[in-house]
Amino acid sequence: MLVLGLTGSIGMGKSTTGKLFVEAGVPLYDADAEVHKLYEGAAVPAIEAAFPGTTSNGKVDRQKLSERVVHDPAAMKQLEQIVHPMLGAGRQKFFADAERAGVPVVVVDVPLLYETGGEKRVDAVVVVTTSPELQRERVLARGTMDAAKLDSIIARQVPDAEKRKRADFVVDTSHGLDPVRAQIKDILAAVVKMPQRRS
Repeated sequence: MLVLGLTGSIGMGKSTTGKLFVEAGVPLYDADAEVHKLYEGAAVPAIEAAFPGTTSNGKVDRQKLSERVVHDPAAMKQLEQIVHPMLGAGRQKFFADAERAGVPVVVVDVPLLYETGGEKRVDAVVVVTTSPELQRERVLARGTMDAAKLDSIIARQVPDAEKRKRADFVVDTSHGLDPVRAQIKDILAAVVKMPQRRS
């Protein structure tokens, strides 16, 4: 079984591309979605113990937690030490289930793949990209953040040009869904001929 890492900076169209892999019959592990589940269940007691007052009604208050850890590297590390082992266990189960089902390829959607050294844990990397103008337009249209917050997020991510250079495959989402579907078909055809590379 080959593991494709799917990544891309904010607003590039990664989530949509992930859905199109699923549409093509490829199982997808979505790290962000798994964190959301943990924040509504298994991780809540440990997070409340480490960061009192950041949960309510049995769920993590993401806003409060973010305010507590975002400017404090030690707190961020502490949060990662709670969440990452739980995520790791979930990912292993996903892989085991896919192996048992005899699936040839799975996709792991990891926003900060290069930032966390995740490329060593996959066989090939797909980077999703678009123009900087379209990226800004998409993110700001969501209405969940302003330009300053977007700039600070982009500044923390590996630059798009660098990601594209390091990728095995690049998917450009600038021209609608059909070209992306075609690119996914080509990627899946190429990937099954590739050797396993992950460590």
